[in-house]
Amino acid sequence: MIEDIILQPVAYVKNSRKEKIDDNWGNILSEIELAEGIPSEALDSIEAFSHLEIIYFFDKAEKTVTGSEHPRENPDWPKVGIFAQRKKDRPNHIGLTTVNLIKKTDRKLFVTNFDAIDGTPILDIKPVFEEFLPKGNVHQPEWTRELMKNYWSSEK
Repeated sequence: MIEDIILQPVAYVKNSRKEKIDDNWGNILSEIELAEGIPSEALDSIEAFSHLEIIYFFDKAEKTVTGSEHPRENPDWPKVGIFAQRKKDRPNHIGLTTVNLIKKTDRKLFVTNFDAIDGTPILDIKPVFEEFLPKGNVHQPEWTRELMKNYWSSEK
């Protein structure tokens, strides 16, 4: 059994969001710049894709949840297991978001619809293929729609 997994960031996020805030990510333009030691060639032809999957590390998470909690600590929402929600306080503090690729320049990607704060380490970048998208209808509990109501809002 593997005891430790050691990962090195492949890039870092630069944007205007400095605080851990749950909503209003709609106006945030993020720049993802490759880390030193990762050649610019790693991004060759990525601009042929409209969307990317960004896997990142919640390096500013302050606790770890392994059981169940109310999402956003809101008692109006059901207490659910950590693997039935998307909060940052996960066992390995790993995040995953599908972003819109706006443009690529030498060692940088400019993306929208990304919910990572400034300085966040990026663990991997993958292009989105239609063949990897969910098959069939996506089902989710109603409380998740309420939770996400303002998540991608452009308001401040």
